[in-house]
Amino acid sequence: MAPPQDSAAAVPARLRVDLSGQVALVTGASQGIGRAIAETLAANGATVALVARNAERLAGVAEAIRSAGGKAGTFPCDVSKSDSVSAVVEAVVAALGRIDILVNNAGVTRDTLLPRMSDEEWDEVLSTNLRGPFLFMRAASRPMMQQRYGRIVNVASVSGLIGNPGQANYSASKAGLVGLTRTVAKELAGRKVTVNAVAPGFIASDMTAALGPMLLDEVKKRVPAKRLGEAWEIADAVLFLVAPSSGYLTAQVVTVDGGLIG
Repeated sequence: MAPPQDSAAAVPARLRVDLSGQVALVTGASQGIGRAIAETLAANGATVALVARNAERLAGVAEAIRSAGGKAGTFPCDVSKSDSVSAVVEAVVAALGRIDILVNNAGVTRDTLLPRMSDEEWDEVLSTNLRGPFLFMRAASRPMMQQRYGRIVNVASVSGLIGNPGQANYSASKAGLVGLTRTVAKELAGRKVTVNAVAPGFIASDMTAALGPMLLDEVKKRVPAKRLGEAWEIADAVLFLVAPSSGYLTAQVVTVDGGLIG
């Protein structure tokens, strides 16, 4: 069968992985890429613990997953608060029995040029984007090491690999997340816990839509694939990394950017 000529008009067959019996915790699961990841893991058999600040949005995602035949529970949390993160991980293990997969996707942006960036704009982005994954990896790695199995995926960004004007805080947080990923991967490899990162490029979302059609056209010209990525394409990259068969793949950064940084 010939491949689809226009991915915007036809989505190709999706990756399938058997995650039956596994429990996945996904942060930032209330919208966008995080929601796509949660729905993809659920569609492949995992029971998903949905984590974000907005309880109402989480409930909507959980309902959508259940309506599609999947299993999901909601665990509202501020990912930058140590006590809250520890409590959520304990609650997930108590309710669902284990944690096999952790996806750190929660992230925020507070864009402005460096001379105008406030302390608060710096601290908020680093607290959510870097401190949050540290807290969740520290807490979730304990049950994973005890069961001698785990898959951790951190959602980084091409901005953390090449930088981006107006995003000193965001780029620093994502670059730090890459270093954290590679370090923790080396620490946990002996316990059969893998740690990898996915670095998305320009992905279709509410944030990119706000750029407006003219700027979006310029963005697409910069991307060799000549289009924005889709949230499900990031979700499928995550699905590959959390597969049981990916046990020898760790400390890696998978860039999903249509060829933007080569």
